Amino acid sequence: MSFQISDLLSLTYWQDLFSGNILTLSFWINILDILVVWFLAYKLIELVRGTKAVQLIRGVALFILIRILAEFIGLHTLSWLMNHVITYGVIAAVVIFQPEVRRGLEHLGRQTFFTQTKKSEREEERVISAYDKAIQYMGRRKIGALISIERNTGLDEYIETGIPLDADISGELLINIFIPNTPLHDGAVIVKKNKIAVASAYLPLSESMLIPKEYGTRHRAAIGLSEVSDALTIIVSEETGHVSMAVNNEFLTDLNQEEYLVVLHQYLATEEESTTTQGLRGFLSDFFKSGGKHK
Repeated sequence: MSFQISDLLSLTYWQDLFSGNILTLSFWINILDILVVWFLAYKLIELVRGTKAVQLIRGVALFILIRILAEFIGLHTLSWLMNHVITYGVIAAVVIFQPEVRRGLEHLGRQTFFTQTKKSEREEERVISAYDKAIQYMGRRKIGALISIERNTGLDEYIETGIPLDADISGELLINIFIPNTPLHDGAVIVKKNKIAVASAYLPLSESMLIPKEYGTRHRAAIGLSEVSDALTIIVSEETGHVSMAVNNEFLTDLNQEEYLVVLHQYLATEEESTTTQGLRGFLSDFFKSGGKHK
């Protein structure tokens, strides 16, 4: 007995289901089929979550929803139109987004479906301490730095522009990368899964006219990345030694040590936050509401 989506709208189908008339091997195969499709859909959503592809998927989902509603109500012309839009739209999307599709398939081939690494609280504290050490050293000596930390949005398209390192995070390594007149100091360090993935990477520059003129390319690149992803970017000014951060299209400037540690714990720590971090949440909330300007 074959299964059709339209069966779900049939009263007879549900009556047969609960009466036990169709609880056959084919029925359980259909259930397995549905579960596999759900699992693949979930992994697809997880793969593109936070990326620019989400908008594309939302648009496709909207067309599919309109198509289903049109068929259910009986709007045959609209249903016919949606069929053609979906059919040719998929082909057009593959052509237009060919680089993104290729990158996504490569990423899919590299990742493991059934394992997921979790960062320990001790490891997070070690990493935050390494950032703090590097920021303090470079800030005092006015060494310019740009460090972007991947969160949910994939940064692979920017990682591909850098020089691969795949190194453990340490304050000493971060300092050494940004020492002036060294091969890796120009560009951004991108951190992925608690590893320094690359150095000398290029980030998208913001085109906003609201950015003050005193902020240079590093700050504009950090803001540009915050406009297209949820990455947390740390900037140390080469001119003043001041520390700034950009995240979720917010720009936090002139942060002292206590303030940038609050932001690091807020965005990089686990859900089980320390008492200190929870007590400083109020500061962070007020900080964002004030437009990210330190007073």
